[in-house]
Amino acid sequence: MATYFMFGRYSSESVKKISSRRTGQAKALIKKHGGSVEAMYALLGDPDVILITSLPSNEKAMKASVELSMATGISFTTAPALEVAQFDALVSKA
Repeated sequence: MATYFMFGRYSSESVKKISSRRTGQAKALIKKHGGSVEAMYALLGDPDVILITSLPSNEKAMKASVELSMATGISFTTAPALEVAQFDALVSKA
């Protein structure tokens, strides 16, 4: 499983629909794609929300990101992440 950070921006419409129910639906959508939500944070500033997820592939992450945007009205930008130790090892072999 790979780690992905999903950065979300609320629209004026998506703000009106904030609820624990929608949060549960978002977690279920990630699970549907074989993943899990490790953490979710609401932020002050840009972005408005961040999800730290584990998903099996870039393809699954892309599909989950698009479906999550469609389901919630929140615009998501999704980025794969590596732990710094993994990154250091990868770069040192270059």
